[in-house]
Amino acid sequence: MIRQYPYEIRHARPGDVPGARRLILDTFYREFGYGYVPDWHADVVDLQGHYLDHPRHALFVAAHGGEVVATTALHSTGPAHPPHPRELAERYPSGTTAQLVRVYVRAGHRRNGLARELVRRACEFAAAEGGYRRLYLHTNTAVPGAEAFWRGLAEEVYDARPTGEHGPGVATVHFEIPLRHPAAV
Repeated sequence: MIRQYPYEIRHARPGDVPGARRLILDTFYREFGYGYVPDWHADVVDLQGHYLDHPRHALFVAAHGGEVVATTALHSTGPAHPPHPRELAERYPSGTTAQLVRVYVRAGHRRNGLARELVRRACEFAAAEGGYRRLYLHTNTAVPGAEAFWRGLAEEVYDARPTGEHGPGVATVHFEIPLRHPAAV
């Protein structure tokens, strides 16, 4: 746990789960405008079981005054075909792919480096875990700032905007972040 005044950035604890879920659901409804979609968001119902209780998964939070104001999660499931292209599902198989998800910052706390720091920690976790070969993510570039943020950290592997893979209003681009595994001792 490191404090980045006035934020505490850490692996989520059981007490963080309700606040993290609230932030994630608020993002689905207020920011994305489409709400909770069971096929896409099943992990949110059981953040504890999906991220805290699973040794290869992780949920990171930034807290401010005891409130969770930012999240980032990582799990071992690659992109599914469909809706994603078969090439992506083959390139990023479950088990050896760390997928970065739920990178959200409450509006009043943006521009403080929280997302970047949480993503850095998730990348370190994936590299140290040992079983991951690649770190994959996809984003909706229709969300203001999302595309520029990810282009500063990751390499584009597939632009799905022309395909409309997630339907109207969702402009998906797929990215990879190179994993830097710790040197063997």
